Amino acid sequence: MKALLKIWILFVCMLSVGCTTAQQAEQQPDVAPFIRQRADPFITRGTDGTYYFIATVPEYDRIEIRQSKTLDGLKDAEATVVWRKHSEGIMGNHIWAPELHQIDGTWYVYFAAGSAKDKWKIRKYVLSNTADNPTEGGWKEEGEMKSHRNEFSLDATTFTLKGQRYMIWVDRASDEVTNTGLYIAKMVDPIKLDDQQVVISQPEYDWEMKGHKVNEGPAVLVRHGKVFLTFSASATDASYCIGLLWADETSDLLDAKSWHKLSEPVFFTNEKLQRFGPGHNSFTTSEDGTTDIMVYHARDYKEIDGEPLYDPNRHTRVRVLKWTQDGMPDFGQEYGDEEFSKGER
Repeated sequence: MKALLKIWILFVCMLSVGCTTAQQAEQQPDVAPFIRQRADPFITRGTDGTYYFIATVPEYDRIEIRQSKTLDGLKDAEATVVWRKHSEGIMGNHIWAPELHQIDGTWYVYFAAGSAKDKWKIRKYVLSNTADNPTEGGWKEEGEMKSHRNEFSLDATTFTLKGQRYMIWVDRASDEVTNTGLYIAKMVDPIKLDDQQVVISQPEYDWEMKGHKVNEGPAVLVRHGKVFLTFSASATDASYCIGLLWADETSDLLDAKSWHKLSEPVFFTNEKLQRFGPGHNSFTTSEDGTTDIMVYHARDYKEIDGEPLYDPNRHTRVRVLKWTQDGMPDFGQEYGDEEFSKGER
């Protein structure tokens, strides 16, 4: 009976595109994205514990927010459109990587956008909303979050440390080569950066330069006396991966020498698990606040027809972030999301 089953699987595979052997069919793992076709995912919690989800939509034309009392509830929560791109002028194209932050009682969305005429004229912008619930009330366009170097500016994130709010974002980081790197500055207020703006990372290893020389998608987690900064590198196909920087929380974060970069990526393609090009992550916590959760996107296939940016199937995934005995994050490169989250190693 088992032999007949294998023959049947082989026959079905021969009729299917991309499957050539019974062994391939039997070894394909079950891939279950958290939310399909949502890239650059960001999950935050309101002061009442409500989870809010925001991400890049494949049409690059709007900003949506989902809400739920539970993390798992975000999967099926209704998406509320809170803003749409302009039909002309700035903020008219390539609406990318929104992040939602509640600062001093006001909600802010930081996002990147091109202009209607030039989709590659990417700059970072800000929306604000004073309603208690960010899916309600009115969103005000606060305009561009300006920085000194403003050539290809995107992926802004913000965090506080010892009462000071910082922003980390992406822009061209070299005058010699075309690349993108990570900048940091203190924030004067939620819509203005301080004058001191410093590059703390740009591509230097081979794994950061596949397809394009890229450092982008910063995400910050302060734990164990350190500021951990993940970032994404290389082109947005299967080469995409996550690297890690860290600094002591007592150090001067505006001194590039305070930051230490690991020489190898911490999370990258694993064909065995159908996890291709994982990247642009964020962090949240479990409902009881005791467990760190990593949120990221990845595809479940390698081959892409055309420009990877226009392939819609970067799906949101979540997994528990674990910690080593010496207080460093453990991303579980060799394990699937559910397997690693449950500790079945």
